[in-house]
Amino acid sequence: MGSKIKDWKKFFEKGKKIILVTSSKAGLPNANIVISLGFYNSKILIADCQMITTIKNLKENPFICLIGGYFKIKGKAEIFTKGKYFNICVRENKDYQVKHAILISIETIFDLDKVKKFCKN
Repeated sequence: MGSKIKDWKKFFEKGKKIILVTSSKAGLPNANIVISLGFYNSKILIADCQMITTIKNLKENPFICLIGGYFKIKGKAEIFTKGKYFNICVRENKDYQVKHAILISIETIFDLDKVKKFCKN
């Protein structure tokens, strides 16, 4: 598909469907298709309205993987039940009851098409 490294962000911007992969403390994987709420302070924000296993996994093991287009991000998630990020999630999801805001710090980005790792930004 010929992805361009400089274009990786467009696959994770607000409104994009991305795959969020977590793992339990015991190493059992879990994956969900989620909608990105975009970038905040160079981190990706996701609202949780019904991800029971995902939240359980993140509480045990905050390390995640995201897939968008032909790009893979490895990072670390923080969970919020109040405050700025939670309020953004509630505002952006008026038709759903938001339970948690998930803010993901980006540690590594991989171009899956070129099988190449590169640093963020």
